[in-house]
Amino acid sequence: MNQLYIKQKVFSLSGKFTVKDQQENDKYYVEGSFMQIPKTFSIMNTARDEVALITKKVFSLLPKFFVEVNGQEVLTIKKEFSFFKARYTIDAAGIEVHGNWWDMDFQVLQQGQIIGEVSKEWFSWGDSYKVQIIDEEMETIVIALVVAIDCVKADEAAVSSSAST
Repeated sequence: MNQLYIKQKVFSLSGKFTVKDQQENDKYYVEGSFMQIPKTFSIMNTARDEVALITKKVFSLLPKFFVEVNGQEVLTIKKEFSFFKARYTIDAAGIEVHGNWWDMDFQVLQQGQIIGEVSKEWFSWGDSYKVQIIDEEMETIVIALVVAIDCVKADEAAVSSSAST
């Protein structure tokens, strides 16, 4: 079982941050596109090879995000139409998310087996998440899922703040 930590930089306009292991060694690098359409987040290993890509669909009535791991689309996060509270669904073959993923406190399951657990670290500067990887073969998918959910949350926050001004 691996334990990883995602800590975003609060004032990073481009969305660059790292995923670290328990010894605080860099494990993955995440870089968001800045002022580019479509908005993407690239997840790279320590050799700087891209292992996952998150892309926001550009022309869509409701926001939709695609997650690719090793060149294969593995899941989609899309906003559902609702009047009061934002509601999203995660479509993935055999992968489910149980818990409160909006508050970053959830389990990732594949065919009913827990492959990862995510919890938000409170009292930290910026967003920090602890990610426990139970099935090490699924590590990249779990990390991509966490980054994608965080991307969806940031997108929703940006829409909410622009709508209120």
